[in-house]
Parts: sequence; structure tokens; C-alpha cells
Amino acid sequence: MNNPRASLRTAVLAAVALTALALRPITSLACTRILSNDSGFGVLSSRTMDWPESTEPKLWILPAGMERYGSRFAGKTVVTENPARWTSRHGSVAVTSYDVGTVDGLNDKGFGVHLLYLNATDFGPRDTMLKGVQTGLWGQYLLDNAATVAEALELMKSLQPVMVEIHGHRATLHMAIQDKTGDSAIVEYVAGKPQIFHGRQYRIMTNDPPDSDQLAFRAQFDFTNATRQTPLPGNVDPTHRFGRADYFREKLPAPKNEREAIAGILAVARSVSVPFGAPNNLPGTLYNTEYRTALDMTHLSYFFELSDAPNVVWLRLSDFNLEPGAPVLALRPGDINLSGNVASSFEPARAPF
Repeated sequence: MNNPRASLRTAVLAAVALTALALRPITSLACTRILSNDSGFGVLSSRTMDWPESTEPKLWILPAGMERYGSRFAGKTVVTENPARWTSRHGSVAVTSYDVGTVDGLNDKGFGVHLLYLNATDFGPRDTMLKGVQTGLWGQYLLDNAATVAEALELMKSLQPVMVEIHGHRATLHMAIQDKTGDSAIVEYVAGKPQIFHGRQYRIMTNDPPDSDQLAFRAQFDFTNATRQTPLPGNVDPTHRFGRADYFREKLPAPKNEREAIAGILAVARSVSVPFGAPNNLPGTLYNTEYRTALDMTHLSYFFELSDAPNVVWLRLSDFNLEPGAPVLALRPGDINLSGNVASSFEPARAPF
């Protein structure tokens, strides 16, 4: 016999879930970060950039010794009180969006950053006791100044990201960081306060809901002794991608060399990429994976793959002069003729910020 109370509870839960879905912002977008820090070969990470339009990605080689102004965004001053100002201590390779901010990068100390979208982001009211940095330079600030995750977290105690907007999108970002020792952290600002998940075990990050809820969702699954019949979350929703990414990361075989290591981490990123035309959280809204990156913190290599191109481009930081006074270099990765090591294809350029 049916249990009326159980049926009522199921109906209520379904209604709550549908209401929550309806109330989610239309601009809920996507990305995934995966970290491999237990393979015995090296520390590697990968991320997908999922967005409804081109972010106009560009790769930059940024030497040490550069002056930065955390108050400036797209030619305007957006932080008027106690803005962050610094001179870069480390050289880095970075990927920018719309030429106004860094969303991904690796520095010469083996410290990497990935910035992903999080609707729940709330940096809180401006606290002028903290140095303010516009959100597009939050990641670059750490690439310029930190050699380790622990150092980055210490630096952030005196820093506050300040919200900016470009092309109608607010930079509601959260950040994943890792270093060559395998240390990792996820940093999110929710309800005006930073929430930090610090430890080697924090290997996956997607989007909403915040990471505490993502971890609770992941805990529902036991992938011990998994087979191809083991049920996996299969849609492109952030929680589904979180669970699927962690499953395939767990199953990666130990690589024998960098080629196998990069192939493995990119295979996981491809498995959680959003296919062209995949629906967003409301009918008629679409997004797909624009590109993927892979970082080798151990060997200081950086890989970049556009979803609409059949080739992967890569570089080693050792191929560049990153000393103070060295030129800033840039590369548009969309040229179909680019493939393999593209160090020689970078050209001198004006610094993006």
C-alpha cells in the first residue's frame, strides 16, 4: 500500500527542487577544474572554460618586475580607496578573457590558478582596511606574488576582491589554486565572507552550489570497485560534472611520463566538457566548452586546447625570459596553423593590465 505521508514528502521535495531551479539566475554558466596530485609522477591540473560566447582568450607571457594597479579595469578606476598596487615577483603564463583579466595561469614557481564562475559569489561591502583588487586581477595578483598555496592564502588575508562587470556579465568568480607540492585550496566568497577549503583532498571545483554542497553531493556516491555499469551523474549541471570528474580522476592510471600525464588529465576534462548546444538551466539558454587548459606544476609546462580546433598548443616556461625587463609576449591561440610547442610564435605586445 502506498504511504500517503511518504508521497506527500516526495511531492514537497520535488516542488522545492523545481522552485529552486526556476529561481536560479539565467546567467548560470559553467567550468570544471580537476587536480591530479597523487599519481607519483607530478602535480597536474586541468580546467574547462564554458561560456555562451567567445571570451576572446589570449595567452600572455608576463615577466617579473611589472607594476600592477588593482584599481584599474578596462581603462577605468574601479577601486578608489586603498587599492592594491604591486610589482610582480614572479613571471607567469596567463590566459585572459576579453583582454581585461586573468582567468587561468601558472608561474615560474609551479603555482597555478583557475578562476571559475559561481553565482553565489558575494565579496561583501567594501572593507577599506583591506587592499582592494578588481576581480579580473585577483588571480594575477597571486601569480605575481605567491610561490605556494600557503603563501597565497596568507596574502589573501589582507586582500579583498572587488566586483566588476564586462559584456553584461558580473565577475562572480571563485578560485582554485595549487602548487608543485600538491597542496590545493578552493576560495569562495559567500554572504560577504571568504570560505576556504585547504588541503590536498580538494581536487575538484565546478560552479553553483558552493563547494560545501558539492562535497555533500559527491559523498552520496561510492565508486569503490566500479565497473562500466556503475551509475554516474550524466548531465552538464555543475553537481553532475563534479561527481563525474572526481570519478574519472580517481580512475586515472599512473602515468609513466609527461605525455601520459597530460593526456590523462585532459581526458578527464573532456569527459566533463559541455558539448555544443547543451542546454543551460532554463529552456533556450545555451553554453558550451570554449577551451581547456592543462598545467604541469612539476615541469612548468602549460597546454591549451580550443574546443573548435583539432590541435593542442603548449609551452614550457623555461623557453622564455621571465626576468625583470624582459618583454611582454602574447599569442592568439585561434590560428588553425598553430600546433605543438608554440614558444616561438609569441610576439611582443603591450601589457594587458
